[in-house]
Amino acid sequence: MQTDFFKLGTKELSNIQQELLGKYNEYKAMNLKLDMSRGKPCPEQLELSMEMLDSLKSNDPLKAKDGTDCRNYGGVDGIPEAKEMFAQMLGVSPNEIMIGGNSSLNMMYDTLSRAMLLGVSAGELPWGKLPKVKFLCPSPGYDRHFAICELLNIEMITVDMTPDGPDMDTVEKLVHEDESIKGIWCVPKYSNPEGTTYSNQTVDRLTSMKTKARDFRIIWDDAYTVHHLTDTPDPLKDILTACKTAGYPNRVYIFSSTSKITFPGSGVAMLASSEENIQFIKKQLEIQTIGPDKINQLRHVRFLPSLDHLKVHMQKQAAIIKPKFDLVLQHLEAELGGKHIAEWSKPNGGYFISLNTLDHCAKEVVHMAAELGVTLTNAGATYPYGNDPKDRNIRIAPTFPSIHELKLAIEVLCVCVQLISIKKILADRN
Repeated sequence: MQTDFFKLGTKELSNIQQELLGKYNEYKAMNLKLDMSRGKPCPEQLELSMEMLDSLKSNDPLKAKDGTDCRNYGGVDGIPEAKEMFAQMLGVSPNEIMIGGNSSLNMMYDTLSRAMLLGVSAGELPWGKLPKVKFLCPSPGYDRHFAICELLNIEMITVDMTPDGPDMDTVEKLVHEDESIKGIWCVPKYSNPEGTTYSNQTVDRLTSMKTKARDFRIIWDDAYTVHHLTDTPDPLKDILTACKTAGYPNRVYIFSSTSKITFPGSGVAMLASSEENIQFIKKQLEIQTIGPDKINQLRHVRFLPSLDHLKVHMQKQAAIIKPKFDLVLQHLEAELGGKHIAEWSKPNGGYFISLNTLDHCAKEVVHMAAELGVTLTNAGATYPYGNDPKDRNIRIAPTFPSIHELKLAIEVLCVCVQLISIKKILADRN
């Protein structure tokens, strides 16, 4: 068992510090250039979908099952077979989903933009005409969600994450008191970055809570719904059914995509919600666009025609990336375990590992790693306005680097965490 740094004497810590500085200088001499800043699929994962490019032949009719010519205009909400396939993936009906372009982030941005300009339903005032609009942001969370709010001048309120999801006592209190709170961001399964999956109780409380704003919306970014790392995936309660049961069928917008299933630049995105919401949005989309890339949708459903095919495909994905997660977790335990200077998540799926350093150390760790040629997500990025109040959270993205690069990167990170921790402990003793 490793020794708790806080129980070591100053001389012992200084000796360890000198050893670590020796390693620091060795890594610096390597002139490394390693990037763990974003959760990108690695080339081996992308290769798994190359056969999709051959799923359509030049002599195919390229028609959807309803006779739609996928080469032409139309089909603003997607071709029927794509709606059927991805409705099954998200646990909704084909009438409760629309298939868009390649980016769920784009669909989320458009949804909030339309809410600001046009409101979320007939008869509701556009959010942009209100004196103030606020969103709840469970944190650590997804930096791109926060960027959308910041761009649209939506005020963000940080809500702590718990092992069951957002701190629901805080959420319920805030939405009950403040009419300007119009929504909440949620990554409900294998959350970014902590890998948390919301409990049934959290889903029930989100869907049934009393909100002062009639037009309150849950942005349910189910990005990692099929991204399991084990044979016993986390269960997630069906939120649309829960909303209907609670009497708020229009409360949730569910988003997902195949960005990390097939090709991030050429996947298909989807939005699911109540039929009323879908019809309201569809009327607006018919003015915004003449239709998405239906050929790409057809290509996807030919490549992944059923949930069974999708499951096999995702097992192949997991076989590539799980060893990377295992490597990171093994190194964190071997280098930092028992020292009481860091803690980290052990997710069952998704794309990230969340590392918490001692308070007020994350920025220094990220800066020191950058000096050694290892690029990490900016410290603070997982909080609204880039402000982690404790300056402790670092998001680790293991998927893109090779095993060799990842091993080096995590070794560097562990050295930096230890050096900055010792520096803080010694400073606090003076």
